[in-house]
Amino acid sequence: MPRAIQITAFGGPEQLQLVDLEVGQPGPGEVRIRHQACGLNFIDVYQRTGLYPNPLPLTLGMEGAGIIEAVGEGVMHLVVGDRAAYASNPPGSYSEVRVMPAKTVVRLPDAIDFDTAAGMMLKGLTAQYLLKKTLPVQGLQAGDHVLFHAAAGGVGLIACQWAKALGLQLIGTAGGAAKCALALEHGAAHVIDYTREDFVARVKDITGGRGVKVVYDSVGKDTWDGSLNCLQPFGLMASFGNASGPVPPFAPGMLGPKGSLYVTRQTLFTHINTREATQLMADDLFEVVSSGAVKIRIDQRYDLADAAQAHRDLEARKTTGSTVLMP
Repeated sequence: MPRAIQITAFGGPEQLQLVDLEVGQPGPGEVRIRHQACGLNFIDVYQRTGLYPNPLPLTLGMEGAGIIEAVGEGVMHLVVGDRAAYASNPPGSYSEVRVMPAKTVVRLPDAIDFDTAAGMMLKGLTAQYLLKKTLPVQGLQAGDHVLFHAAAGGVGLIACQWAKALGLQLIGTAGGAAKCALALEHGAAHVIDYTREDFVARVKDITGGRGVKVVYDSVGKDTWDGSLNCLQPFGLMASFGNASGPVPPFAPGMLGPKGSLYVTRQTLFTHINTREATQLMADDLFEVVSSGAVKIRIDQRYDLADAAQAHRDLEARKTTGSTVLMP
């Protein structure tokens, strides 16, 4: 039987167990895919710990790439033998084979290999909706400054390159000189080492005291207050993750004195809730990657059986770029 990584209780990386799982035939609107590579993301940690609870037992993993083995009734955009990739809810990509809803699975262009696809679908589609759809009320124009936390991570390195292609001045934060250099190498206009610099003061210095139109923040608790203080009047605080823990409750009234700010909490799965929306976003991602404007950096590869170590390294901030698990 095919193997998968599953948890039966919420907790630490030790909960990740390699198991055999029977995989049946796809039902209506479903496909069966044999993975060639599976992506690793911080949302997997949230689901493992129970911060984002799911029914147990749970096979983790939100993105993957492989070959379509079977197609259920009503699926018209994929056929057996297609190279395919996805970012999808429900989880289940930490597996050799899975059956899943077809609406967020897209045909993979021949120019993009499986490892690259598995390392870019969730992260790249996230960068796409942030930079193209999650915009301040005044919009973004070439030359505008934006602040992007965790700029040396998987989403961050894609965003650095894509922002540069759009003409934006991305200010990236990262931990340590090596990660800051990596963000600069991938197109960040400025970098801030949060381990030794006050990022609020540096943002104000870089922008001549004006602040930025938008902050893209996947860190959460540790950067929340500072991020709000980096915004221009009418600026947008776009939260899309909780790497340091969830943001505590706050009084909306405090947004007024800080400049009549806007706050949003975004999730990818709202943006890809239809096949048509998923395809449009994926086409945009495939185009920018195929053109060479955005290069996907796969810095870590682990065997599927070593998923627990991959989680340990991710949580210890030892990883850069994208990480894939190899079935």
